[in-house]
Amino acid sequence: MLSVFRWLLRLLTGLVALGLLCLIGVYYFLERSIPDYTESFSIAGVSAPVEILRNNDNVPHIFGATDPDVYFALGFAHAQDRLWQMTMLRRTAQGRLSEVFGRRTLKVDELLRRYDLYTLSLQSVEAQDDPTRAALEAYAAGVNAWIGEINSGARGRGAPEFFFFSNEIAAWAPADSIAILKLMALQLSGHLEAEVLRARMSMLLSEERLRDILPDDPGQAVTALPDYAQLMPGITPSFAPLRMATNDPLSPFPRLDLAGASNAWAAVPERSAAGGTLLANDPHLGFTAPTIWYLARLELQSGGVIGATIPGVPSILIGRSAAVGWGLTSSYADDQDLIMEKLNPANTEEYETAEGMKPFTTRRSIIQVKDEAPVTITLRWSEAGPVLPGSHYDLASVTPPGHVAALSWTALSGADTTMTAALRVMQARSVDDAIEAGRLFVAPAQNLMLADNSGIALQVIGQLPKRDPAHPTQGRMPALGTHAAARWQGTLPYESNPRVVNPTSGILGNTNNKTVDRPFPDHLSFLWGDTQRIQRWLALMQTREVHTRESFIEAQLDTVSPTARAILPLIGADLWFTGEAAADNTPERLRQRALTLLAEWNGEMNEHLPEPLIYMAWLRALNDRLIRDELGPLADSITHPDPVFIDRVFRNTGGAGVWCDVIQSAAVETCADLARIALDEALITLTATYGPNPESWRWGQAHEATHDHPVMGEVPFLKWFVNIRQSTSGGDHTLMRGRTKGTGPNPYLNVHGAGYRGVYDFADPDSSVFVISTGQSGHPLSRHYDDLGERWRRGDYVPMSLDPELARAAAVGSTMLTPP
Repeated sequence: MLSVFRWLLRLLTGLVALGLLCLIGVYYFLERSIPDYTESFSIAGVSAPVEILRNNDNVPHIFGATDPDVYFALGFAHAQDRLWQMTMLRRTAQGRLSEVFGRRTLKVDELLRRYDLYTLSLQSVEAQDDPTRAALEAYAAGVNAWIGEINSGARGRGAPEFFFFSNEIAAWAPADSIAILKLMALQLSGHLEAEVLRARMSMLLSEERLRDILPDDPGQAVTALPDYAQLMPGITPSFAPLRMATNDPLSPFPRLDLAGASNAWAAVPERSAAGGTLLANDPHLGFTAPTIWYLARLELQSGGVIGATIPGVPSILIGRSAAVGWGLTSSYADDQDLIMEKLNPANTEEYETAEGMKPFTTRRSIIQVKDEAPVTITLRWSEAGPVLPGSHYDLASVTPPGHVAALSWTALSGADTTMTAALRVMQARSVDDAIEAGRLFVAPAQNLMLADNSGIALQVIGQLPKRDPAHPTQGRMPALGTHAAARWQGTLPYESNPRVVNPTSGILGNTNNKTVDRPFPDHLSFLWGDTQRIQRWLALMQTREVHTRESFIEAQLDTVSPTARAILPLIGADLWFTGEAAADNTPERLRQRALTLLAEWNGEMNEHLPEPLIYMAWLRALNDRLIRDELGPLADSITHPDPVFIDRVFRNTGGAGVWCDVIQSAAVETCADLARIALDEALITLTATYGPNPESWRWGQAHEATHDHPVMGEVPFLKWFVNIRQSTSGGDHTLMRGRTKGTGPNPYLNVHGAGYRGVYDFADPDSSVFVISTGQSGHPLSRHYDDLGERWRRGDYVPMSLDPELARAAAVGSTMLTPP
């Protein structure tokens, strides 16, 4: 017996030792792909030595003799830190994910192939000016130089993910960078889905009730802050999204409520305490690990520039130079229209127009699928744009028999000069230069917020479609292609794009709110991304005669919800407890405790408080109770409560109070009845999840920021190493926006927000600060994978200097690229 025990002990010891050896071996090979930032390279592609200085936050400061050398080094640095992310962005744009992930991504690839973004990117290379083509070519050479180092040296395949998936890395090309910009345009576009939603709801609701749930905007536009308290934002519509064909983390197709948001504001020197212009910007995108943003500083012939890049793109897309600071917010310009093309019954390869039958432009495309036979699809384009399958965007439900849906979209251009515009904005010497550079911007349409040493401006950049005044649906719903007025008549001149320069108030701001009052067809959009955050911004701006870098940071990090302050008194008007306490352990007592908490709450969506969780759960339950019987299963696609809708209902605006009556019940319910029932329902759900004591609930428990790895983030065991989860404050309608998921077992997860924050003070430019939401590296074993994430969560920033001596003094690593 003792002998058996000894042999079992030896066997167990051997297995443990073998397991440790395997772990050590795996770690060794994975760790080999972490770059050594002190290593130097003799490398073809640079004309003279180039220096890449890395500070303690792994931000590269790049110094070279020529601009192409600097772009080469940026490509090299991007590839060192984010090669897997870059290749995934390229595969996505090309519609080639299924080569790696199999049938899982087939629908994604099919739709991307129909958009044909990569073919359009190849065509667009020739549309760039000579300096931009040179930059693209030098950048691609830098990426390929690092790929060459991976292939020739023991560098762990370039990234840990390549151990689990194919490590065949095609050479980078200029078109790849343009394709990534087009992919970003796709991720920031939501009007297609909004058209489908409005069309579907119009078939279920009367005109009055459609006006309730998808209200028009009768209010004023807000861009510049006038004299204090003169301007109040109007009510704008909030369009609930439909479900997409796939919710895969690898899908680039956003739900409408996650199709882009951002904040930006600026002040002239007269409104700045230090006497220099101020600019703050935080663009909002879906969270990933690593974030889409990568910080870098480039020393170009035109001067230094620092800010946020996207790996794969040779440009500081958001940031500042010594002369100009610039930021971006989603403009929500209506740059997409669905056209229902009528097929020729005698020949389905033709479609009917006002001028007669025309043939589709067609070609075959083969999608390679891992471990399966290839799938061949036929791509069809009408004069409106690509024909999309009915299985995507729920198009089948709004497509008439004998028709197919084609999409007109400004991003579907083979002469897209957005890359040239981005490089020209980056090298602008003044606000006027940057506005002129925006002329070449095609898609996505954005609000460009600008500041130089003396002034500020907001300019809408991007092409805007020119529509016929007789357009049958004004672009708000799909239209028949047989109606000539439904087709675009080109694009509007750049001079007609909204522009505000040095307003008399001295302050500009945008939170994706309405920016211009112009009737159709000169309008910018019927759909706006914000009705709430702009109210809080106005209040904060009006509290001071002059502002500082710190007051702009305070606004960026503000977590007070104007929605909660406005909605709670309405929905709880008849419920606030004033009588005797109910018996313990009863629903009535639980409701009283929750209402007592809410009555003393100031609307701050703080992660350490229970009130935000109660409020959000109540609003979700109430919204579902209001719309479920009218919309049926379609209510499942409305994932976020619309505060404008709830306000209309509880104020009985236009008779909207009828939404409170449950059609399928005999009794006539009041809005107070539904509010009480919804609160009890919400509290039961919260009790089951977080325990019976509301005072101990915490918003941050539910509102975790989900910086998840899109590939390995769902793999057991590995997800604990690659996903970054953080308790966060903020919410759907706060300036420090933390957009909730809206679906699944935890609908309160923070999935969309500011992946980058920057604040620039031109009175003391080197006091400018910035931060990203994860870290610079895409390698989970690197300390730079998440080192900036904790600062981001706390609302901290890192300095942002263009002083070369400061960069060298703070350098913790120096990489030299020298010609062979």
